Amino acid sequence: MLKSISPFVLSTWRAGLRSRSIQAILVLGVLLMGVAFLSASFSPRQPKTVALDVGLSGIRISLVLFSLFWVQELIGQEIQRRTVLFSLTYPVNRGSYIVGRYLGILGLLTIAALLLGMLLWVVVLTTGGAYEQGFAVAPGLPYWLTVFGLWLDAAVVAAFAMWIASLSTVNILPLALGLAFAVGGKSLGAVLEYMMQGADGDTKIMQLSPVLNTIQWVLPDLSRLDWRIWPMYGKVPDTQVMLGGGIMGASYVVVMLALAIYAFSRREFQ
Repeated sequence: MLKSISPFVLSTWRAGLRSRSIQAILVLGVLLMGVAFLSASFSPRQPKTVALDVGLSGIRISLVLFSLFWVQELIGQEIQRRTVLFSLTYPVNRGSYIVGRYLGILGLLTIAALLLGMLLWVVVLTTGGAYEQGFAVAPGLPYWLTVFGLWLDAAVVAAFAMWIASLSTVNILPLALGLAFAVGGKSLGAVLEYMMQGADGDTKIMQLSPVLNTIQWVLPDLSRLDWRIWPMYGKVPDTQVMLGGGIMGASYVVVMLALAIYAFSRREFQ
């Protein structure tokens, strides 16, 4: 199984690192880190906390864009241009192609997360000069676990985009729906909490409660993978919440990959 997947993993790495659009997104990520550094000046009492908050949001945006552009370029465009037929000439099943491409994208996301994470770490440590905050940020294990949560967030988005790419005949669809999925999944938790608190007595909004209860069984709550309160404020998230979020993300990835393999295996290329 590993031998059938490894050629697709290696080709994904080579193509992903050569992509011009990825270079542009990397520049965007660096610019977002610059914004994080500059944003610290707006909070003289908590500069490191503000820089960390803005920077983590920048990492999430960058990783999601990375995942979607890699899926579109390495899978969507291959299918659109029919160059995928050359990959399918290998004596392997189509599931190996999907899994290999996905693992390759995960490897690229890991490199991106580490680079952006180290850059933000430097930004946070150099922000504020000699000023000591009332409470210190935690750039150690809590910080890197938070970066891991953002990486898993992007991995879930990538799996969804791969499913769309495996059955779509429109090149831009994985990118467009992937962005909508990333935004919707991130907002779902806040919307459900607002509804549970009564929606400030707005009966019209409360009428949407059955719809949202149905959506939460289809759309994952990606906000459960955001653990930034730990490195920012020293508030350790509940272990069950973190494990639950991780299991939710991993399970959704498995389901999306299974759907992608099924759709791609039944697809006919002319």
